[in-house]
Amino acid sequence: MKVLMLGHSEVEKFLPMSHCIDLMEETLQAVSAGEAVQPLRTRMPLPGGKGIIGLMPGYLGNIPAAGVKVISVFLGNTGTRFESHQGPVLLYEPEHGQLLALADAATITAIRTAAVSGAATRHLARQGPVDLAILGSGTQALLHVAAVRAVRDVSRLRIWSRNQEHARRFVELVGEQHGLPVEVMPDVEQAVAGADVVCTTTSAREPILEGAWLSPGTHVNAVGASAQGFRELDGQAVARSRLFVDLRESAANEADEIRVPMAAGEIGSGHIQGELGELFAGKVAGRRSDEEITLFKSLGLAVEDVAAVHAVYSRAKAAGGGIEVEFSGERTE
Repeated sequence: MKVLMLGHSEVEKFLPMSHCIDLMEETLQAVSAGEAVQPLRTRMPLPGGKGIIGLMPGYLGNIPAAGVKVISVFLGNTGTRFESHQGPVLLYEPEHGQLLALADAATITAIRTAAVSGAATRHLARQGPVDLAILGSGTQALLHVAAVRAVRDVSRLRIWSRNQEHARRFVELVGEQHGLPVEVMPDVEQAVAGADVVCTTTSAREPILEGAWLSPGTHVNAVGASAQGFRELDGQAVARSRLFVDLRESAANEADEIRVPMAAGEIGSGHIQGELGELFAGKVAGRRSDEEITLFKSLGLAVEDVAAVHAVYSRAKAAGGGIEVEFSGERTE
């Protein structure tokens, strides 16, 4: 049995952002239509509190394909040469359980996460060129520029980062990749003032974005806090917004940006307006006016990884990309 190994370069080559945005729309519609199996992720904390090993399985019936992401999450890697998320995504065909491919999870995760935000922005942000504010200066910050640019023209780009050296590097990379000037802002309030789209991509444990700072009509993609114990937005920011999630079950169990204000009585149990898949399928209304604040709370789903790695596998297979490795799994008699 031959398994296709797909590294960083293959994933980048065969998963362009515009294609991935369309793919994530299809995938999330399948999730909300009941065509997927999506258990909650399992986390194993490592001794010393430095990181966790996460296990994220999923199945998509519209492809069909199954898979699992096995990933280490070390948030302390910020500022080092190591990514915070590392590991493989394994792709299986569901007829005989054959392992088809093993792909770089860090790159799959990075592209598909930003792509989902791009899809949310396409449906929830106001029409026309946007004033874009990015909070954070890492991998997700850079990819969110690409994701928003895939669905809207960017008339102005601002960034806030705790680390000025990282901010300077972000400015250089955006110039090289997009030819856009970037304004580095001294604080979050100034970064988001008047912005049409705000993307939060930090590892903050306590809120950095206050609802009072959001201008009418802003769309927010809240991305960085993907587990209990992390919050980028305060309760007022969530309360002021028309809220959408990738999966209700994940939001109820993992999103402290929703759980904490709900426990405090700042929002009610019905504050979530819908899943993105329902929005994309036209089953729930999105933005209702140019003055309304909209919010997508991102957590990330294993089926997004499955769809992404299946797309990379299919394209690489057709183009002769990747490296084939012989595994056992087929009888020789």
